[in-house]
Amino acid sequence: MVGGRVVAASGRAVSRLARPLWWPLWRGQRWVAGHNDVVLGLGALVMFVIGWSTIQISHDVPASLMPVLALAEAVPLLFLRRAPFVGWAVAVAVSVVWWALVPAYFSSPMPWPVVQFLVLLATIVAVGLWGRWREIPVAIAATGVLCVAALPDDLKPWALGQALVMGVALLVRWLVLSRRQIAVQKEEVETERARRAVVEERSRIARELHDVVAHHMSMIVVQAQSAPIRHGLSDADVVGEFAAIEGSARQALNEVRSVLGVLRDENGPVETAPQPDLAQLPSLVKASKAAGMPLTSRLRLDPAQVPPGTALVLYRVAQESLANAARHSPGAAVELTLEEDSGWARLMVRNSAPPAADNVRANGGESDQPRGQDGDDETGGNGIRGMFERVRAVGGTFEAEPVGAGFVVIATVPLTGRPQVAGLG
Repeated sequence: MVGGRVVAASGRAVSRLARPLWWPLWRGQRWVAGHNDVVLGLGALVMFVIGWSTIQISHDVPASLMPVLALAEAVPLLFLRRAPFVGWAVAVAVSVVWWALVPAYFSSPMPWPVVQFLVLLATIVAVGLWGRWREIPVAIAATGVLCVAALPDDLKPWALGQALVMGVALLVRWLVLSRRQIAVQKEEVETERARRAVVEERSRIARELHDVVAHHMSMIVVQAQSAPIRHGLSDADVVGEFAAIEGSARQALNEVRSVLGVLRDENGPVETAPQPDLAQLPSLVKASKAAGMPLTSRLRLDPAQVPPGTALVLYRVAQESLANAARHSPGAAVELTLEEDSGWARLMVRNSAPPAADNVRANGGESDQPRGQDGDDETGGNGIRGMFERVRAVGGTFEAEPVGAGFVVIATVPLTGRPQVAGLG
């Protein structure tokens, strides 16, 4: 367990050290994905500047027309994301203008400037990535005819080359669509797996309620009914007290059985299952203090930041830890802390030695109170083993060990990257 804690802590430390290396690239990618128009505008500006400065290398153009033709070359880039077919049509029209009206030098290998040809290829790629399916064959055919008609013989294979460029764009488009479908299917599988986990948890709770609570409540009812007869009691007040105990126990038993009916209904909505979360943790602390536990708490984590499944795990760990402290170390001071640490939620429940333990050691003996080191106990609870499995199920780390004369439980779970399925637990 200590090795696991060291590995987890070192992993988080390495992650923090490596963060500056990839963080700017990741932020830049996020920014580009959210500002497509700005990126295309900058690209168009760059192509405008390059086109203006290189037009006279291949074409005899008056200086007054250079910015106009450079602007015509760059404009199609502005349509790539929102209307790729319109951008392609504008690029083809500008190419026809260059070919028909603007004379190129004899040494120029093609009738268009290099910038115009690159923009035309970019529009073809954009149609393949984002255009409608009926627009794709139109773009391939029209561009092929333009290449055959305008390009010299040694460059006419570009009529096939532009079709290959379109094919690569379609392949990328197919891969992206496949990844999205896989992501949707994976999410559905994770949702179904979470739903099955909910059903299994409900079944386990139902078994525990039936085997432990319902059994003991039934015994209380039987004992309350038979106590006046077994002890020969005839006083009306005493019999009435036993009858009141029997009525309360029977009512509680009926409520337990109604809860069992809800939990055992696997086809029922998940939302009907018990779903405690961190919003109920202050109530748990208040109830523990009202029961006489010397408990101090520091809750510094907003419950809204915690996914439902993770919140349930933290609540269960806190609930089980407080129950173990009350059962195994009665009278001991208990400290409960819940806080956030760099995207992780850290829950710590620590109890000191019970007052009786100090007296026993002072007399030279050992305390006979178990402190919860074992995984299970005879009362039907899950103990440390159950808390460990719950925390591990949400990708967290768990520690439980004696500290001095007391005991400490620490659960650290991630606040991101977990399935946030409504009703998990």
